[in-house]
Amino acid sequence: MGLFSFLKNAGSKLFKKKAQPATNVNLPTAEELNFEKADLLRAVIKDLGLPVEGLYITVNDDVVTLEGTVESQADKEKIILTVGNVEGIATVDDRMVVSVPEPEAVFYEVKSGDSLSKIAKSHYGDPMKYPMIFEANKPMLKDPNLIYPGQMLRIPPLNDN
Repeated sequence: MGLFSFLKNAGSKLFKKKAQPATNVNLPTAEELNFEKADLLRAVIKDLGLPVEGLYITVNDDVVTLEGTVESQADKEKIILTVGNVEGIATVDDRMVVSVPEPEAVFYEVKSGDSLSKIAKSHYGDPMKYPMIFEANKPMLKDPNLIYPGQMLRIPPLNDN
């Protein structure tokens, strides 16, 4: 799919430390923090139960590169969004391979005042189709009422189950 842009200052607060000059040996360097960020992102993907074989994550400041093989397009998109919806991440470089190709979902950036039903009305013409959007974004979303401005969501095609 390629490069995806996210709001760097929106999302879950997974990363805590800031890089320090390499002259102070007691504080982590930018490279060490990037390795730490990759480990944290890998743990989040695993904790959510998102299936991916050979997952390889590299972080370079606010850019994350993802490699590996996933079974479905939906799993691929959920992994991209899981990583991109972390505060401090501005770009996700997707290099994952899908075993069984299928239609791609649309990515949508939540705006102030949005709700899943409002988004469903905009994309599907029917606000009552909001459960499709909620289901398409599980396990990242735990409650259909807990979305925030700047968050990126999957909007699957109507025929996506």
